[in-house]
Amino acid sequence: MQLIHAPNELQPDQRKVCVAIGFFDGVHLGHQQIIRQTVTDARQHEALSLVITFDRHPNTIVAPGRVPPLIYSLPQKLRTISSLGTEVLWLIHFDKGFSERTGEDFVRGLMRDFTQLRSICVGTNFVFGHKRTGNVDLLRRLGAELSFTVHGLAAVSLGGKAVSSTRIRERIPAGDLDAASQMLGRAYSLSGNVVAGDRLGQQLGFPTANIDVTGLALPPRGVYAVHAEAGARRYRAVLNIGLRPTLQHPNPPLRVEAHLLGFSGDLYGQEVEILFVEKLREERQFDSVAELREQIARDIREAALRF
Repeated sequence: MQLIHAPNELQPDQRKVCVAIGFFDGVHLGHQQIIRQTVTDARQHEALSLVITFDRHPNTIVAPGRVPPLIYSLPQKLRTISSLGTEVLWLIHFDKGFSERTGEDFVRGLMRDFTQLRSICVGTNFVFGHKRTGNVDLLRRLGAELSFTVHGLAAVSLGGKAVSSTRIRERIPAGDLDAASQMLGRAYSLSGNVVAGDRLGQQLGFPTANIDVTGLALPPRGVYAVHAEAGARRYRAVLNIGLRPTLQHPNPPLRVEAHLLGFSGDLYGQEVEILFVEKLREERQFDSVAELREQIARDIREAALRF
């Protein structure tokens, strides 16, 4: 998949284009339906399949007080979209200027940028543009005028309820990762870059990768048996999500730390993706650091039995 940040990066290629538009957080079953329809359209029209998405949630700009926790980090989202057969992804930097464009202006801009636009595919409830002026009805009106097909696809249902990013975001902190996985159409995973911590794990004899999960929806606090993917390798690991109450920090930051079994080396700056196997126990406070060290050793032994 080719990643572009502006339409002119495709020039001088003047092939026909079929487009999917959305934020696509989680790339769940409904999103997959939209993207696969676009790939199908592109094959039928001998066109390029193009997904248009944004580098941050629109509420970051238009409603900063209502930014939801995200299911996927941006790299995770882009990888998943690529796996669906998309040829090109246009990643739009969502800023104040872009937020002030009307829905109609955006679509007419697509026609100027991609002169052979053949189809646009979105979810039936998709809205876009300044003050949410764009919707499927607008797309159909402009499609009739400018000669492109519009697909407004209904939500996918699972268990009698529509699959949505909102529902998945609700299930993750509730600890219902099976339900989240069903709606995602793949095993739920958590991804982020490894950042510097306070090296407590190393001092205890169990070095951990401190994963930056800023802005992401998180499972409940506790200790988990997980797989950790770093680079091209997968490791068995023990993951702690919590506030580390034994250390009695006055304002403890939430930490997501993974001890990779059998790993030695430096992961700083690298992305690690966590796939959950089983929750081992709740987070708890111990009477001493020595007692904490003993419990971590037990957690590692227990995790080894869960794979």
